[in-house]
Amino acid sequence: MFTGIVEETGFIKSFDGKRLVVECSKVLEGTKIGDSISIDGCCQTVTSMTSNTFSADVSAETLRITKGFKVGECVNLERALTPQTRMGGHIVQGHVDGTAKYLGDMTFEVPRELDKYIVYKGSITVNGVSLTVSKNQNSTFSVAIIPHTLENTNLKYLKTGDLVNIETDILGRYVEKFLSTKNNNITEDFLKENGFI
Repeated sequence: MFTGIVEETGFIKSFDGKRLVVECSKVLEGTKIGDSISIDGCCQTVTSMTSNTFSADVSAETLRITKGFKVGECVNLERALTPQTRMGGHIVQGHVDGTAKYLGDMTFEVPRELDKYIVYKGSITVNGVSLTVSKNQNSTFSVAIIPHTLENTNLKYLKTGDLVNIETDILGRYVEKFLSTKNNNITEDFLKENGFI
């Protein structure tokens, strides 16, 4: 689990379609083989390390659902949460839901199947960065971003048409699953009795 607060940016040193090598420094501090690191929002397991790189084995599912990895590309990096970590962003699993197309001015176009999970003032992860949705309509959304976040992530390099990894807020998915089950007992009377209406 992650917070979406990027610790540093690194660079893809090599990628052969299966094995990924990332050049970095800060996220290696205290990291050991088997730990998880979010790479542009995609949780990957560290399989080997040097003093300034770590490697991960990338699954076919990861390549199918994400924007992929290109040698030389700048990527956002975050180590997994520990019990002592402050929760500065929101609950991020590192399980990318899909990609969105950058339209400029921090606005993105998403596939219709993801749009239903994006809500105004809700949380969303773009390339692993926890952000707040400032606008949402017609399968597009915009995010609020402060200068510090822009300067310290790879979002500053986005060009119109670029793809980004998106993870929607997990809470919406749980609510949808719960409400879609045939045996749920959520009724208007239940909501009134419990102070929701």
